[in-house]
Amino acid sequence: MDEQPLCTTVFAERYAQPGETSHAAVFHRVARALSLAEPPDLRAQCERAFFRNLRRGAIGAGRILANAGADTGGTMINCFVHPLAVPAGAAVPAVDAALAHALDDARLTLSMGGGIGYDFSPVPPADAYERRASSERGACAAIDRFDAMCRALPFTGPRRGAQMAVLRCDHPDLAAFVAAKRGRARWPTFNLSVGVTDAFMEAVERDRPWALVHHAPRRSGSATAPRQPDGRYLYATLPARTLWREIVSAARDSAEPGLLFLDTIHDANPLREHERIDATNPCGEQPLPPYGSCVLGPIDLSRFVLHPFGVDGKPHFDFATLVDAVRIQVRMLDNVLDLTAWPLATHEHEARRTRRIGVGVTGLGDALTMLRLRYDSVEARAVARGIVLTMREHAFAASAALAGERGVFPAYDPAAYLSGPAYRMRLPLKVHHAIARHGLRNSHLLSFAPAGSVSLAFCDNCSNGIEPAVGWTQRRMVRTADGRVRPFRVENHAYRLFRELHGDSVQLPDYFVTAADIAPADHVAMLAALQPCVDAGISKTVTMPGQCSLAQVDALLFQAWRDGLKGITVFRPDPRLAAVVTDDAAQPCDGAVCIRC
Repeated sequence: MDEQPLCTTVFAERYAQPGETSHAAVFHRVARALSLAEPPDLRAQCERAFFRNLRRGAIGAGRILANAGADTGGTMINCFVHPLAVPAGAAVPAVDAALAHALDDARLTLSMGGGIGYDFSPVPPADAYERRASSERGACAAIDRFDAMCRALPFTGPRRGAQMAVLRCDHPDLAAFVAAKRGRARWPTFNLSVGVTDAFMEAVERDRPWALVHHAPRRSGSATAPRQPDGRYLYATLPARTLWREIVSAARDSAEPGLLFLDTIHDANPLREHERIDATNPCGEQPLPPYGSCVLGPIDLSRFVLHPFGVDGKPHFDFATLVDAVRIQVRMLDNVLDLTAWPLATHEHEARRTRRIGVGVTGLGDALTMLRLRYDSVEARAVARGIVLTMREHAFAASAALAGERGVFPAYDPAAYLSGPAYRMRLPLKVHHAIARHGLRNSHLLSFAPAGSVSLAFCDNCSNGIEPAVGWTQRRMVRTADGRVRPFRVENHAYRLFRELHGDSVQLPDYFVTAADIAPADHVAMLAALQPCVDAGISKTVTMPGQCSLAQVDALLFQAWRDGLKGITVFRPDPRLAAVVTDDAAQPCDGAVCIRC
């Protein structure tokens, strides 16, 4: 099939270096660069293996494809989490100094191509200051500063800075944070998530009061904030359902904030005794500790379907080739950690401590369609889970083999990996034996990102990440290298392939379903089927009907928590909200947001 104009544009403007006019040229550059971490006698062999893997769909994330082997000065790491090291009870000068230091770290990291997530909960609330100064202080004012810094950076080309702001459910500025992006005018460089605890969700469920607290004493107003046994000051006590309604309403009306289920993230982390996680990267698939990062590498699952749509045989998934692709991908991503440029020494130290990597997927929705499975069916979820369990098994096996060859990651704790319930239940015995014998090279191995831009540039606009297709023909609003936002018409890969095989006159079978065709509960069910198999996280947006009620959103968010998800974001089509992608068959949306990978 001919390349689509948008795919060619995104490839040329985001990933190709001067003189590179084909995917193969980029893959040769990347494979050659990443083989340099190998011993000299293995480099040629590994370069060939990396190139073969890239060509068959095991691509790297955007920063690898753009910067590996290129003289760009950029990092090969897509995402980071930075701390805001505000001392508990700090005076104004100490708070300002901590934020200034964090701004400097963020400025350098963003300028080298990394997106950043932050937990703003350590920032004292607005009411921790005298009333005359409170409007310029607090968590929301701090986010203003980080947003302004990011927008002022001299980015070239279509890429822009991406950030995530997290605020805990017990922070006194929570209501202002939740309402901040109604209308989407504020904080354009940020995604928002509320970090919620099991205790908060239970308080909502049982209609209990909820305390808003902070380590900084309250100074605004006449009342003195009482100090709690844990040293924090009580600012207010509200019905938990009052705060919950504000979160649900904002999520329905503005698609933000999302939710991070902090206790679920903590309990699932094999390093929970050695690190604390309070935030994720900008897209939410990677919960990370302070200065944590993750090198990502999605695999296009649509490339592993044999006899798509039943042409010349029964469609089935090529598990044998996927196993080989996963094993090579683990080695390639581990090499990135030793070769990349790091914005900060603290990034490098943390990365070498854990050696997190994120083998991922894209094109899951297309692969299921090509297997003649409806995305929202029980059978599709079972097949998807089988694919991901296979990836998990062989990623851990490959990491154990690498540990035997190169050594374990420094923070390796055998008990966490050999005794933890998640690992005991979901890894075959032979993999446990390999881990017991060699240890692990990488603390975390799977992470499912949106993979939006690379799916356009290298995968013929396959369905992104684990998402179903947005539509079969779409209008995408894209910021091009000259800074203009241009509309492009683009077709979904599975749709194009079906038309190529069957012609334009054949009606689409009923297994062709888009995101809007799928009930919200079935979106969550796919997440729930896959999340237990993924040791990091999954980025997915749950599409809601345009006329959905607050009660429907409320029920869906509770379903996500009860199903053990690490986070959730909902989106309701609304012409008042900007949209990157619209289905040609749906009501078009005004405005534009550049695609970030």
